[in-house]
Amino acid sequence: MADGWSSPNYDEWRETCDTLHAHTQFLGKLCVALAPPEPQLQHAALRLTARGWETLPLPSPNGNGAFVAALDLRTHHLLIEHSDGMGADIALAPNRPVGEVVREGLTAIDELAGPVEIDPAPQEVDWSAPLDEDDEHRIYDPVQVKAYFEMATAAGMALTRFRAPFRGRSTPLNAWWGSFDLAVNLFSGRPAEPPSQDFIMRNAMDAQEVAVGWWPGDGRYGKPAFYAYAHPAEDGFAGRDLSPVPGGRNEELGEYVLDHEEAAATGNPEQAVIDFCGEIFSHACSVCDWNPALAASAAGDPPPVR
Repeated sequence: MADGWSSPNYDEWRETCDTLHAHTQFLGKLCVALAPPEPQLQHAALRLTARGWETLPLPSPNGNGAFVAALDLRTHHLLIEHSDGMGADIALAPNRPVGEVVREGLTAIDELAGPVEIDPAPQEVDWSAPLDEDDEHRIYDPVQVKAYFEMATAAGMALTRFRAPFRGRSTPLNAWWGSFDLAVNLFSGRPAEPPSQDFIMRNAMDAQEVAVGWWPGDGRYGKPAFYAYAHPAEDGFAGRDLSPVPGGRNEELGEYVLDHEEAAATGNPEQAVIDFCGEIFSHACSVCDWNPALAASAAGDPPPVR
């Protein structure tokens, strides 16, 4: 199926997927090291653009302008671009280890913007080799990356459309390099108790929210899918029957899930995703006692533009 609605299973491209995931972690580590800290760790998020995964402009370590790091998934290069017009590109070759790319990337940043030190330890993954020493992840199939990018783009457009009318505080479409997913978060304006006190949880989940997102599958769930959850999840949130809206509760993941292929099978996949997200959001607002005006705004009442 064209237009980003084919659904390769994770096992079909596991090696390339993990390599690409490791490359995104390098970009995320640059954000952590250089971007001004924001609530819910928003400064650490990447963006999905028309060419791939990118940082927002980051302050140059030498105080001279700004730079962007990007994974161009069309030409298959790591790009370092400085605001003065200078730049560097590093090939993401089919048999080139992540560690080599990261070392070249750090050298390019040093030459263009000044030296930067990152914490090279990978996060939220089942491997432990430091990014700048990672010789394990080297398989990079451009055809598989192209298929992933088409899926991610289609998913991202659907999630962006769902979020657009909401009148409360929300995030843009974030590309998260730890969990390798795309997500938008809608907030009620109230604080919340984090689920744990580790660094990520206590900073990322200290506000009442509903999160909806997409990921390409992993070792726990081997196919691309959309997900939705509420934090904190009040009594009654987990038992929702979504019918006739596609998708349903996955107790193992503890989230509502809509498989990418199930959305495609409806014949109008983008609308299926919007319906899935809207149903979960409306349900969460009801059981978690959100302001009814916020709940209505996500459905376009009042419309965002009049």
